[in-house]
Amino acid sequence: MRPADIQQIGEELAVKWQDDSESYIRLEALRRACPCAGCQGERDVLGNLYKGPKRPLTPAAFQLRELRFVGGYAVQPIWADGHNTGLFTFDYLQRLAAGPPESPAA
Repeated sequence: MRPADIQQIGEELAVKWQDDSESYIRLEALRRACPCAGCQGERDVLGNLYKGPKRPLTPAAFQLRELRFVGGYAVQPIWADGHNTGLFTFDYLQRLAAGPPESPAA
């Protein structure tokens, strides 16, 4: 499903979907979930994960400066610290908005 509208409201990204449902994602959660290879690492053909050194995130890392649409499938946040390589597909945004999967009851 595609968003009908996306806007920053305070410290959240508000997404209105085509079915009129709404999602809210905290900007800090959005940045920490950045799917780019620099943030999450990347796997080789054997499945080995390669990550660079962990970089501390400054307060500017959580300030959204711009949000660009990429094709008909994703958005690209531009953060105040200059980071701009994460592409968030619309499906990924929906999963982030739903929150972490619940763990089974013990």
